[in-house]
Amino acid sequence: MSIEASVFQGLSWNPWTDVRAMFAYHFMANALEAGTAVAVMAGAIGWFMVLRRQTFAGHTLAVISFPGAAAAALAGLPLAFGYYGACAAGAVALAAVSADRGGSSESAATGTVQAFALGLGFLFVGLYHGLLSGLQSLLFGTFLGIDDAQVRTLAAVAAVTLAVLVLAGRPLLFASVDGDVARAAGVPVGALSVAFLLLLGLAVAATTQITGALLVFALLVTPAATAHRLTARPLAGLVLSIALSLAVTWLGLTLAFFSIYPVGFYVTSLSFAGYVISRLVRR
Repeated sequence: MSIEASVFQGLSWNPWTDVRAMFAYHFMANALEAGTAVAVMAGAIGWFMVLRRQTFAGHTLAVISFPGAAAAALAGLPLAFGYYGACAAGAVALAAVSADRGGSSESAATGTVQAFALGLGFLFVGLYHGLLSGLQSLLFGTFLGIDDAQVRTLAAVAAVTLAVLVLAGRPLLFASVDGDVARAAGVPVGALSVAFLLLLGLAVAATTQITGALLVFALLVTPAATAHRLTARPLAGLVLSIALSLAVTWLGLTLAFFSIYPVGFYVTSLSFAGYVISRLVRR
């Protein structure tokens, strides 16, 4: 979503003046608060998702969020109901289709769920019998349309997700690195896998409300992938992933405020640039 022309002022030579100009608008304060909560959650969950090689599952959940939000709009319900409900159901479905599968079989089953969800999304949009005004935000998100209630909800979801992740972090890391050894040591690998998919579903549902279904990887995957390329140490990687996610969110919002281009463009471009730089550094 672009900043309105009346808001656009351009950067000055005084950074403090620019910061004050941003916070003079309530929608920018909401965007920064919601973006911060989502960025921290996405950076942490994304690091584990990349480690567990479940980026395709994360993408599938992002696609599943689209028909969920479209169905909520069709029923006249808040879009958040559709996002969280669809992603929770999708996480359970992915856990079911991935049980006792591996490799190409699991990928094929996940892709089948993704295709069905995308078809449902187009069906719900078609049944709306008119132009769904929020269709662009469903696909590409809106940092700048976040209200106070959404900020509180996103902050609460992020807090719960991070709390569960902290409690289950050590056994989840063990199961992610070597599932067979973890299972032999008595770690409930299967239960952890389902729990992580549910946490991933929460993170995707929250992130999608800001980035949209198509740009969710800008915060959920790219910073985490960059962190994995720069360090193999778990704690350092988690911190770096969160820091990168926060950096691209804050910088993307700032650049969008002082330009005529949408926030999603800056966030995805900055994330991609960081990943490219990490590859060059590794070489």
